[in-house]
Amino acid sequence: MSNLEDLPIRDSLKGRKPYGAPQLHVHVALNVNENTHRIPEAAALDIVGRLAAAVLNINRYPDREFVDLRAALADYLGHDLAVENVWAANGSNEVLQQIFMAFGGTGRSVLGFDPTYSMYALLGQATDTRYISAGRGDRYELTPEIVRAAILEHKPDIVILCSPNNPTGTPLSLECIEAAYEATGGILVVDEAYAEFASSGEPSAITLLPGRERLMVSRTMSKAFAFAGARLGYLAADPAVVDALRLVRLPYHLSAFTQAAAEGALAHADEMLATVEDIKMQRDRIVDALVSFGLDPYRTDTNFILFGGLKDSAEAFEALLARGVLVRNMGIPGTLRVSAGTVDETTAFLTALEAYLNEG
Repeated sequence: MSNLEDLPIRDSLKGRKPYGAPQLHVHVALNVNENTHRIPEAAALDIVGRLAAAVLNINRYPDREFVDLRAALADYLGHDLAVENVWAANGSNEVLQQIFMAFGGTGRSVLGFDPTYSMYALLGQATDTRYISAGRGDRYELTPEIVRAAILEHKPDIVILCSPNNPTGTPLSLECIEAAYEATGGILVVDEAYAEFASSGEPSAITLLPGRERLMVSRTMSKAFAFAGARLGYLAADPAVVDALRLVRLPYHLSAFTQAAAEGALAHADEMLATVEDIKMQRDRIVDALVSFGLDPYRTDTNFILFGGLKDSAEAFEALLARGVLVRNMGIPGTLRVSAGTVDETTAFLTALEAYLNEG
C-alpha cells in the first residue's frame, strides 16, 4: 500500500491535513457547536413520512433546482426574498466551496480576519485561491476601519466575514459589513451560521442585500435547527449569484432525501427552533460561571464560548476529557472553546471545570 506522500497530488496540497475535530466517544460532547437537543417528535414523524414518500420515486433523479426547498427557505428568511434569491447545498461548507469555485481560483485571493473559521483557508487551498489573513482588534473585535484598511491593502477577489465569528463568538456590526462592501471591488460573503443565537439585536446582513449584487449571506440548518446530520446549508443573494453557482455545482447535488428532510424541518420551524432560547440561557449561564471561576469569557453571540485565563490549554483539555467532557482546543494560547448544551451537559462541564481549577 502506498502512502499519501507517494501520490502525485497537487503541490499546494502536499503536507496538508484534512479538516476535522476529534471524534471521541464521551458522555458530554461540547466541541463542535452542535445543537445537542433532539428534534421534536412531531417534526421527526413528519420528516420520516416525507422520506418514505421520497423512496417511492428514488429510481428518478431529484429536482435539480430544488424549487420547493428554495421557496421554503425564502419564506423562512423573509425580507421579501424569492426563490431566485436562494441557493442550497450539502451544508454551508459546500455553499462556500461553490462560491470559491465560481469567484476564486488560480491567481485570485480571499481575505479573512483571523482567528476565524479554519475552513476558509482550507477551501482556499482546495480551490487554488490564495488565502490572505488579516488581523482583528482587541479581544478579537472588528471595526469598519480595520475591515476597510485590510481590504484596501490586499485588494482581494473575495472577502469573507464570519458573523458572529467562529471560534471567538464575536458579533459583527452591519457597519463593518457595509464598510467591507464599499471597500471591495470583489464579492463579499457573510457567513451567518450562528445567526439565530444572536442576542445583540444586530439585524442580519440579509437586510443589506437590496442593491448590493456582490453580497452573499450564507446560513446553515446544522446549528439552530439541530439538523447537523442532514447536511443542509443555504445562501441568500442576488439571482445572478445563484446563476454563477449553478456553473460549478455538481448535477443533482441535493438528494431527494436531503430535500425532503429539509422541507419537513422548515415546515416545523417554530418547533425546531424552540430550543434556541434554552441554549442561549445555558450559554449565558456558562459565561457567568466562568467569570465566577476567575476566567475570561469573550463576548459571544453564538451557541459557544471562547474563554481564556487558563495556564495550560492542553492540560485543561485533557483534564476535562478525563472527566467525560469533550471541548475544543483551538490552538489559541490560554483558551478553550465550549458549546452550550442542555442543562445537564452544561452542569457536567461546569462541574468538571471547577474540579480541575480547584486541583490547581
